[in-house]
Amino acid sequence: MSVDLATVKRVAHLARIAVSEDDANRMTGELNAILGFVEQLGEVDVTGVEPMTSVTPMAMKKREDLVTDGGKADDIVANAPNSDRNFFLVPKVVE
Repeated sequence: MSVDLATVKRVAHLARIAVSEDDANRMTGELNAILGFVEQLGEVDVTGVEPMTSVTPMAMKKREDLVTDGGKADDIVANAPNSDRNFFLVPKVVE
């Protein structure tokens, strides 16, 4: 796969990046080099290779999936200027 100048300009426009004509020409070559490297990676035989989460084997840390109320309502409203039964009290704004 390769990109042309029009594709680089379109991607820059979609990303809302201002790209000059000289930069677009330079980026065309750079993007083609990157895509060529990615195509080379696709040629590597990875049969039998398991995915890794790290370079050293380790067990993933997991926590219990429990539904709780958080138990921190008092701490959350502790610094509020006005609160009532763990709810923030704010002035009414009617325009």
